[in-house]
Amino acid sequence: MSTQEAASQPVPSFEYELLDGDPDHVRTVVASSNYSSPRIEPSKVKLRHRIGRGVFGDVWLATHHQSTKDYDEYHEVAVKMLNPVKEDHMRVVLDKLEDHFYKCQAAKGVCRLYGVSIIGGKLCIIMKFYEGSVADKMARLKDGKLSLPDVLRYGINLAQGILELHSKEILVLNLKPSNMLLTTKDQAILGDVGIPFLLHGVPIPNSDIIQRLGTPNYMAPEQWQPEVRGPISYETDSWGFACCIIEMLTGVQPWRGKSVDEIFHSVVRKQEKPCIPSGLPPLIENVLLGCFEYDLRSRPLMTDILNVFLSSQHVNGDWQDIGSSKVLNKSSATGHTEWFLSKDHLQVNDLVRSRKPLNSCKSDNMNIPEGKVVGLEGETEKDAFVLVRVRGIHDPVRVYASMLERVSFGLAAGDWIRLKEADKKHSPVGILHSIDRVGNVAVAFIGVETLWKGNSSQFQMAESLCVGQFVRIKASILRPRFEWPRKKGNVWATGKIWWILPNGCLMVKFPGILSFKEECNSYMADPAEVEAVNFSTCPGMVKKYQHLEDFHWSVRPILIAFGMFTAMKLGIAFGKVGRSKVKKGQSNLVYCESQHTEGQNTNNPAWIPPPVKNILFGDGVNTVTR
Repeated sequence: MSTQEAASQPVPSFEYELLDGDPDHVRTVVASSNYSSPRIEPSKVKLRHRIGRGVFGDVWLATHHQSTKDYDEYHEVAVKMLNPVKEDHMRVVLDKLEDHFYKCQAAKGVCRLYGVSIIGGKLCIIMKFYEGSVADKMARLKDGKLSLPDVLRYGINLAQGILELHSKEILVLNLKPSNMLLTTKDQAILGDVGIPFLLHGVPIPNSDIIQRLGTPNYMAPEQWQPEVRGPISYETDSWGFACCIIEMLTGVQPWRGKSVDEIFHSVVRKQEKPCIPSGLPPLIENVLLGCFEYDLRSRPLMTDILNVFLSSQHVNGDWQDIGSSKVLNKSSATGHTEWFLSKDHLQVNDLVRSRKPLNSCKSDNMNIPEGKVVGLEGETEKDAFVLVRVRGIHDPVRVYASMLERVSFGLAAGDWIRLKEADKKHSPVGILHSIDRVGNVAVAFIGVETLWKGNSSQFQMAESLCVGQFVRIKASILRPRFEWPRKKGNVWATGKIWWILPNGCLMVKFPGILSFKEECNSYMADPAEVEAVNFSTCPGMVKKYQHLEDFHWSVRPILIAFGMFTAMKLGIAFGKVGRSKVKKGQSNLVYCESQHTEGQNTNNPAWIPPPVKNILFGDGVNTVTR
């Protein structure tokens, strides 16, 4: 194609059949590439004008000049010019781009890539130019929304393209209608080949981009701070896919009119979700609801989404948005969705145990502490049954597949595990997301943006933490990873876990501390830095009382008020006893007082009746009875 700047892996040769006029006579031709690098000389690309601008760079219309010994060719191309990258990281990104290029070659449902280049000091991706996008088509419509058959058709195209990249271990992370390009046959293809995923971990001068991986209106919660709220995974694209579908159905961009900070507050802090239009086919509505689960493990994979859309593509096309929207409730912190359950495909001879509630330490239904699958009844879907051989029980037990989880090397998805050799770059304690039958694991840690891949032999079981549990920073931790409040005496406060992120990061509230703003009372914690607190771990009555105050800030004022009320009641009671004794003594003085009343009234004008004096001063009786 052009002069090569560096050697790279060669593109292998391939065979194809050449049809030359007569369909009964074909000949096989061996074709091979005469170049070994996807790099294109900047002089071969002539920029014409900018046709788009995004979070990660600009898109230009350009002309690509290709020359051979026999002819010159000029192709109209699109050039995606990335934002500036620090010079010392340019080589790393360029190598990533080349690897990306080879992975995306011949990928179905993805825009065609011609190569990469450096133009004006900026990294560029040269790709085929397409006349328009789904967003352009929507902009030409009066109400800006597409018909249901078109949405389903484009949704199938989009899911197929995403699935193609996922098969090559590439995440898109920037799904939106403007990145859904249209072919001449009105088929939607992916116009973004995972640029955010390509750039993640690369320092970029714009610090705002570092904090997020994608376009804010379409970003899943874990994309905003992946090293803290992550990891980003295949299910992250499920959120962006659902945002695209909703926008195509309604003509309204998710979170339209909100600033970036407001979207962050709604999606990440308040755990709000985009509203979906009512009246959709049940299967489509159900899968969209699943895509907006806060915990990415509870969302459907792209294969599940594609199957649902394929099964619904022939629905009645007369559907119309009736104007109302379904408000989605907050996700459950401990419940399992059908999409979570569908990821564990059981086979005969698998070791299994009863499934524990998500993010819970309780074993409510441990009917099978450990067993072996000896039979399957149909597909292992949530309503299918499996036969399990349990030690001590003669006949196999017949249970729902959804009630069991597969155990490999003593570990199951959802277990808390600890690295035997800690890495200072991230927390040593994480949550196991998957483990295959040979011991390969995928683990989420605080400090790692993507799933950490390794082997089960590198881990050991860690103490489980759960929602509703009280925790505090260990006394040995002087500077925790996240900010944590202290109590009087400069001791760490005790808080209550209200949410656990997929990477094990604890979301903790402090009901024992009075706060007028809810978000100010919520903190994060590294599971490796905390210890569980309960009455059994509190020595002595003083410590137990102090832990009682952790349950709610009103405990202390209520106890103080109760003590004051009790003291008043006791004071009144003792006062009544004292007055009764005084009255008994006064009865012996009535006669004496009656004899001297007249004289006292005449000789002592300041005289006060003894009963009144007793009440006021408490010593009048002794004076009188002397």
